[in-house]
Formats: sequence, C-alpha cells, structure tokens
Amino acid sequence: MARRYDSRTTIFSPEGRLYQIEYAMEAISHAGIVIGVLSKEGVVLAAEKKVTGKLLDMSGAKGGSYGGSGEKIYLLNANVITGVAGITADANSLVNYARQAAQRHLFMYNEDIPVELLAQRLCDLKQGYTQYGGLRPFGVSLLYAGYDPHYHFQLYHSDPSGNYSGWKATCIGANNGTATSLLKQDYKEDISIEDAIELVLKVMSKTMDSTTLGSEKLEFATLTLDAEKKPKAKIYNPAEIDALLQKHGLGKKEEERDIAAPIPSDQTL
Repeated sequence: MARRYDSRTTIFSPEGRLYQIEYAMEAISHAGIVIGVLSKEGVVLAAEKKVTGKLLDMSGAKGGSYGGSGEKIYLLNANVITGVAGITADANSLVNYARQAAQRHLFMYNEDIPVELLAQRLCDLKQGYTQYGGLRPFGVSLLYAGYDPHYHFQLYHSDPSGNYSGWKATCIGANNGTATSLLKQDYKEDISIEDAIELVLKVMSKTMDSTTLGSEKLEFATLTLDAEKKPKAKIYNPAEIDALLQKHGLGKKEEERDIAAPIPSDQTL
C-alpha cells in the first residue's frame, strides 16, 4: 500500500502519513549519533564522526578552524552552535542558510539572534520542502545549542518535517533509543557543566560503534559564558578531545595509540 503514496511528498496516505518524511527520518537514524546536554552553566554537544580514514586530510580540523572539522558540529553565530545527523550535503545547505539568517538579524537589530527564532527560520524552510511538488525533504536533523539574555542557555531539536522542540538533554542519529535511556537515568536538573561533559562522554562511550573513543571518531563542543558574561562557543580540536578523554579515563591507552589503525574493509588502496 505504501508504494502508491510514497513517490511524492505532497500526497497523504489513507492513514494520514507522509512517507517521504518518514523515509528521511529513517536515513537520520543510521547517521552518527549527536548528543546534547543542557545545564545552567552552558550546553555540551558531542557527535560521532562516520567519515574516517588514514588518508583523510584533517589539517583544517587540527588547527581548530572556524566551523569545526566540517562534518558534524558547526558554529552558526557567536551565541549558537549546532550538531547535525543525516545527509551532510543537506546539512551544509541548512548551515549556510542559518548563518545568513543570523547575520541578517545582527545587521538589522544590532543583537544576536535568539536561539528559538533561528530554529523557527530553519523549520519554516524545511516545512516548505514537504509541501510543494518537485521537492524532497532535507534528510538531516539538527541540535541547536544557544544562549540569549532573556532565556539563557537553550537546547533545541528540529527534524525534516519542520517540527522543533526544546530539550534538557536529547540525542539524534544511530542508537538514539539507548542514549535517551541513559540520559533519563543520569540527568539531574542542577547538573554542572563539568558533570554534563562527563555525562555526554559516558553516553557516547556506551552508544558509539567503536570500542574506544578517540578524536578520529568524535567531535565535541561547549557553549558557556566568558568573564564578561558573553556567550563563548568552543569547538574542540583533536588534541583537546584526546586530552579530555584521558582526563575522564575514556581515551586510548598508550599501547593502543602506537598500533596503526586497520584499514576499513570498504576502502581499496
């Protein structure tokens, strides 16, 4: 029955479902996991990288480039960072749109765009791609971590349908059911930023496909306030991620680092 109604995003099935949107969400469920945890002192984002390899040029990431390493975590504005799960090309398009929307707001009002307003702008665009013929939904979900002076730190999630919602802790991507259960067990209302970092790393270690955590498979970012009470986004470079993992006892042991990583079976050199 589904095959009669899944060729267009504009056609409802008799059950009232839009299959193309459900297929887009299914694609997201196979992507690398992204976890966000909110505390009164800041927001923590961590993401699993899927594109890895010995021959991959990571020189831009090692330098701590402006937008992160270019796969999972991006800086949208001075007060907003985002983590993406799904089709990276779709994510790049939405990230560019969000950055332009944030800069237009800054130019017009001389203040940083509120986090929820930025999420609304992107969701309006995504919803339009589910309503008009000849278009397909964006195959990507986003977590927005941001700060504004009125509502302080916030964490939002949006999906391909154009819906968005606020969260204290949430995750998107593969193994999100297991990660959500762990977050429900260990999250506390008065959690500090350090405890939030520890919680995120703990959940990542139990939900990622790899047996050990390392900078080659992990991206990490925090949003806090600096000494002048202004938002400070920090996207960690690989050396900082390895140091953070060692601090929490989750990094690779010395002998493991010396052993060369095996070449994935799906790559031919």
